[in-house]
Amino acid sequence: MKTIKYIAIVLLFISAGRLRAETTDFNSSINAAVKSYLEIKNALASDNSKAANDAAKKFTNDLKGISADQLDAKQKAIWQKYAEKLRFDGDHIGESTDIKHQREHFGSLSANMFAVLKALKGNEMMLYEQYCPMAKKTWLNETAAIKNPYLGKEMPSCGVVKETLKATKYPNK
Repeated sequence: MKTIKYIAIVLLFISAGRLRAETTDFNSSINAAVKSYLEIKNALASDNSKAANDAAKKFTNDLKGISADQLDAKQKAIWQKYAEKLRFDGDHIGESTDIKHQREHFGSLSANMFAVLKALKGNEMMLYEQYCPMAKKTWLNETAAIKNPYLGKEMPSCGVVKETLKATKYPNK
């Protein structure tokens, strides 16, 4: 009888640890993609199409590592709604060296990335949604200071903070 209780307790701890690891895996994967996204943004803000191209390739590779298996049904539906859109824009930025084309795709990439992070609450750092009235587009930034990826060095500080996404450890379950 003691053996059965012991085995049951061990299995319970293993299951709890596994769920925590899966949640951590999702959190780590989504945050790797956030970091790559920020590299794209910083490259575009610096008018560096080659760096944006490289960062976008890393971004789409990071997306491949994201598994929605441990998300609840609502969260999984959100991820499935946006995952292909994120990959599509990441691929286009990664295939192009035309900074104008990269910036066009960065607009929808940013809107979709914001929607995912706001809904899933999986970002480990505070992020600022910023808006450029000249380009009429938003982006995410790691600081409140404006670094405009749409106008680059031409107007680096054009924009305002629209919303703040607070850092969270794990997606809500």
